[in-house]
Amino acid sequence: MNKTEPLTEIIVSTLRQSVMITAFVLFMMVVIEYINVQSKSNWADRLQRSPFWQIVVAALLGLTPGCMGAFTVVSLYTHRMMGLAGLVTVMIATSGDEAFVMFALFPGKALLLNGVLLIIALVTGWIVHLSTSNRSSLSPHGFVVHEHENCHCFVRRAVIPQLKKPSFERTVLLIFTVLFMILLWAGTIGPPGWNWKKITFLAGSIFLLFVFITVPDHFLKEHLYNHILKKHLLRLFLWTWGAFVVLHIIQSNLMLNNLLQNNSYLILLIAVLMGIIPESGPHLVFVTLFSQNMIPFSILLANSIVQDGHGMLPLLAESRSDFLKVKSLNMLVGFLAGLMLMLFGL
Repeated sequence: MNKTEPLTEIIVSTLRQSVMITAFVLFMMVVIEYINVQSKSNWADRLQRSPFWQIVVAALLGLTPGCMGAFTVVSLYTHRMMGLAGLVTVMIATSGDEAFVMFALFPGKALLLNGVLLIIALVTGWIVHLSTSNRSSLSPHGFVVHEHENCHCFVRRAVIPQLKKPSFERTVLLIFTVLFMILLWAGTIGPPGWNWKKITFLAGSIFLLFVFITVPDHFLKEHLYNHILKKHLLRLFLWTWGAFVVLHIIQSNLMLNNLLQNNSYLILLIAVLMGIIPESGPHLVFVTLFSQNMIPFSILLANSIVQDGHGMLPLLAESRSDFLKVKSLNMLVGFLAGLMLMLFGL
């Protein structure tokens, strides 16, 4: 970036990038939420009898972009349906909402990262299982993180009445989706020409439009508007925008560039320590830096192992000792994994 680049150009360019990434995240979140609501949780009780499947299921749930996989495992753990090994496994595998952004910025490398996280999570989970009794220190209680009721998401006879008298939430979602489609079609945001990326975004927008038109009010309000839009999307958009602004500042500052390139071990330590924060957002700085080849894969991996988005917040509310136990293990694994890859020049 040129140092003389006007501030307005920086704001506009980073804003456009952030809008596109946020749109992709919204699409992915809605797809996952749509599937989650349709799925049943009858399989959960069977996990109690098999520590091996607890670890495997926890790892796969952790790879699910967003916090739902981690929330599910925390709920199972606090209900004594899953042990400590499964809890450690899911928190290593998950990258929280940052996973959505990674798949938007560098899908191929994001897939590789998830593969590495899966292997590390499975191995660490099994080691934890062998070295502990694999029992939760918590007693059962009525806490449920996110229960999905039986919901019919497409009832043809209800569509027209819902459109005739749309709720506030439905109106907001429809307006923003249509506005995004218009801006995308006009070339104001997104790629200037029609390529696979623009077609993908348009197809995703059409799917969102279909969902926002057809789903019942309860699903739309509780699962899409209150959960995705209010709790996740706005915060993620602001953090993404802020991360891109920080990236512009670093790229224009020779001293900061040199600091990143010549102090890899210090950046690794910072990446691991920042992973303690049980919040989606701050870690996007490392995602954007990696997307511009300003930090190595090892640092992104270390941060991804330690950080878990909002996944640990329910556990923090229930047991601080378990929170610290899991975080300590994950920090150790993250630092060692990052250090090992860094020594191999990755």
